Amino acid sequence: QVQLVESGGGFVQAGGSLRLSCAASARTFNTFGVGWFRQAPGKEREAVATISWNGGSTYYANSVKGRFTISRERAKTTTYLQMNSLKPDDTAVYFCAAKLLGTAAQDMDYYDSWGQGTQVTVSS
Repeated sequence: QVQLVESGGGFVQAGGSLRLSCAASARTFNTFGVGWFRQAPGKEREAVATISWNGGSTYYANSVKGRFTISRERAKTTTYLQMNSLKPDDTAVYFCAAKLLGTAAQDMDYYDSWGQGTQVTVSS
């Protein structure tokens, strides 16, 4: 397991952008598959974007395709979620999750390390 800390959330108007960061405690974070998930009030947690440990595979939820991009700096222990053209429906707590040598899995039960989450609020 690895300790994860999300940052970059906030309040933004519809059409705006935010970049979320997921910082890890492990220097070997570039060997972890990483997923970004979100949970809106009254809804189940859902996968937003995921990336395999080697960066060769990614997954995006249909609702964010073309607007969100997951990336990682292999020299650093950070993974990002760039969110553009934000909509009020994107309002949620966003979590990052990780698994050693993980694939771009979308099942939240697949991941064994989770951050505490960062709030994203998009106003109309």
